[in-house]
Amino acid sequence: MIASGEKREEYRVPSKWILSRLEGKEYDRVEFKNGYGPNVPTIEVEYLGWHFSFGKREWGGGEQGKPFATIRLGRVLSRTNAGALPTASTEHR
Repeated sequence: MIASGEKREEYRVPSKWILSRLEGKEYDRVEFKNGYGPNVPTIEVEYLGWHFSFGKREWGGGEQGKPFATIRLGRVLSRTNAGALPTASTEHR
């Protein structure tokens, strides 16, 4: 859903580990890998910041009753070994 441009947020439990990577940091992009190893499908997506939210249930949020660290995503910047990953038919803003 991220690769197609449909899912515009990624949710993480706000653990000390994830917050240490988000709070006070600035990024241009975020990388998502499907698995481990050198040849797994990878996409880089524009990073638009983060905030706390319950998220959208259809995107994996809203299930715990507690807010998630919500990473806002922009356009897909690159794909590696993406094979059958879908592409966005329209650009979202």
